Amino acid sequence: MDMISSVDPVKRLNCDDSEGAVTNDLRYWIGFSKVPGIGPSRLRALLDYYGQIELAWQADPGELRAIGLDKRSVENLYRVRTGLDLDAELEKLERLKVSVLTWESEDYPRLLRTIADSPPVLYLRGKLTPADEWALAVVGTRRATAYGRECTRLLVEGLVESGITIISGLAYGIDTEAHWAAIRAKGRTLAVLGCGVDIFYPTENRKLGQAIIEHGAIVSEYPLGTNPDSGNFPRRNRIISGLSLGVLIMEGAIQSGARITADYALEQGREVFAVPGTILRQSSAGPNYLIQNGAKLVTQANDILEELNLTMIAHHTEARAVIPDNEVEAVLLEQLSTDPIHIDDLGQATGLSAPEIASTLTMMELKGMVRQVEGMNYVISREERVRYVVE
Repeated sequence: MDMISSVDPVKRLNCDDSEGAVTNDLRYWIGFSKVPGIGPSRLRALLDYYGQIELAWQADPGELRAIGLDKRSVENLYRVRTGLDLDAELEKLERLKVSVLTWESEDYPRLLRTIADSPPVLYLRGKLTPADEWALAVVGTRRATAYGRECTRLLVEGLVESGITIISGLAYGIDTEAHWAAIRAKGRTLAVLGCGVDIFYPTENRKLGQAIIEHGAIVSEYPLGTNPDSGNFPRRNRIISGLSLGVLIMEGAIQSGARITADYALEQGREVFAVPGTILRQSSAGPNYLIQNGAKLVTQANDILEELNLTMIAHHTEARAVIPDNEVEAVLLEQLSTDPIHIDDLGQATGLSAPEIASTLTMMELKGMVRQVEGMNYVISREERVRYVVE
């Protein structure tokens, strides 16, 4: 009988804070990611029982059976453990510039932590940023029509302009259009793979994959060298939706990979959006069905932004991008956005004295953190000059 886990997926494991201890723990996380049959639920149960990832990795097979791990999983763990050089795995990751996040990593994606079966290990090529918390998945058929491609480009451009990160799966068709549209709009995009991050699949999307690494990240729960087996892709779709605030279905049949992603989104409490299409094409059957069953009908990017309450995302993103040097700067940055605010209003909102505010704003302006507009009004500094009108 399998073990029943009581471990919270958001739980932080106890570990030494030194770099050596973190690296030592990391090798065991990597090891478990290569063991067939030990997924999120079984690993949580092992961690709940042993308390430390190293102890779970080194556990005696007989004890593992005694506490309830099934025979096949025990055999798989023993086989991988005896045949795997963990130091060589770490060296390979470093050589290929692959980052690894685990449940115990502080920068493990916040949204992904909330799903029931969050992956214990994430392999990354590229970089995740705090701005990626505002992300939308855009998925659809590999056999996209001209209508589907054009709608994808139009909607993705509008979302990127508002600071949304676009997530998809690097597949042909809609996925490819979504990634390229985000890159061309100078936005961020993440690709979640059903294989190792050292493999670009399909191979024709190698150039796109390299571009995504430069403008976001390629992500997978599968270890290096994992081939794109067909059984991996339905599972990876839970990560696509799990990283996102919502999922936009562009085109696809009623029974399709896009539909699987939509189902995961609903299970995870995410919003589902769909673009309507003609009743004469099978590729529109999926989105039309989802709309009939409660998905939000989308005709423009603002439909999504309003539903997710993300119309002010640019303000939040800019504020996050500015790092304060002291407590006073931090207090002022809490009140500043792209909307002008008068220095007197800053005093009322923060309780700071006028001289302290004035001197701090002067230093922040010299550092390029804020900008004065029309009198004594201030805004977060941004690259593009915007004409501000103060009422």
